[in-house]
Parts: sequence; structure tokens; C-alpha cells
Amino acid sequence: MVNTAATAAKGGSAGLPLASLNHISIVCRSLQESLTFYTDVLGFIPVRRPGSFDFDGAWLFNYGIGIHLLQAEDPDSLPGKTEINPKDNHISFQCESMVAVERRLKELGIPYIQRCVEEGGIYVDQIFFHDPDGFMIEICNCDNLPVVPLGADQPLAMAACKRAAVVKQQQASSSPATAGAQCVPASSTKAIHVSEEAHISCA
Repeated sequence: MVNTAATAAKGGSAGLPLASLNHISIVCRSLQESLTFYTDVLGFIPVRRPGSFDFDGAWLFNYGIGIHLLQAEDPDSLPGKTEINPKDNHISFQCESMVAVERRLKELGIPYIQRCVEEGGIYVDQIFFHDPDGFMIEICNCDNLPVVPLGADQPLAMAACKRAAVVKQQQASSSPATAGAQCVPASSTKAIHVSEEAHISCA
């Protein structure tokens, strides 16, 4: 967690006294369909929702954050799914294995696209796909990148030890597999379906 008091002491704005992200709220066409997606695909767990609410919805929790699903009052008014575009609004989840994520998406028949980002010799893999209403989900290993505020020489103290270890390992490695790694150009990235071959990380 960033120390807002320390930020203010250095001449920056402390901002609001926030602690962490609590939840995101998503309006859905079908509450049941979205509930199935977020539990069976993303692994969220349904939790108790205040009984005083007079509208349909569901609360879910996992990975330290909540997902609040709201049944749309007029489902037909919601925009339809569009082409998967990584520049659309989305929520991103760090994962333990990109290969396992891709394998599971193929098993479920969920279309997705892949991107790879390189920064200073560090590679980040990304997978993008839609929930039942077209809201985009990203799965990545973005934890590879250290968190460095603009104008700072050192990463924030909140950057995990895991990040530092990965950075050091990637910078020190001179193996042929790492040296020859290349990102897939964004312009050539297309939606991948169940019939595609296994994912090969660019890192």
C-alpha cells in the first residue's frame, strides 16, 4: 500500500485516504449467466448480500476483491458484444500460470486474444476475453514489471519480492530461449479459438 502521508511530504498530493480496492460492479443481462461465468471461469465465490436490497444481484469475492453483479432493468438496452479490443475498459487479474489459463479457456471454448509487452528486457504476457455481456477480462503476469512512479529512481516499496526476483532473473539470464524471445506484433494478433495450438510465452 502506498503511504499517502509520505507522498504528501515529498511535495505530491496525498489524495483521498484510501486503503485498497473493495469491489467492482457490473450490470448484466442475465444474472444467472454472469454468476456462472464469474464462479466457474474466474473462480469467484458467492458471498452474502444485504437483504435490504430491493433489486436482483449477487456478490462474489476472491483474490482480495469483490465482484458485485447487478441484474439490468432493461437487458435489451445493454450494448452487444464487440470485437475483443485490449484498449477497451477492463479488469486485469495476475495469474500463476499463463499456460494453464490458456488451456482452460480452450477447454471452455472462450475466444481470446494474446498480447506481449516488453519493457527493458522484461516480458509480460496478456490474455484478453469477454464475460457474457462483453465486459473485458485480462489475465496477465504483469507482476513481472516493477512499480516505478514517474520521476523516481527506485521501485515502490510495495513491489513484491517476487517481482524483484523475476526482474533479476530475466536481466541476468542469457539462455537462447530468453535471448530469442519476441512479442507477437499487435497488428497480427487475432482471436484464438479452441482449435489453436498451445500458448508459447514470449518471456
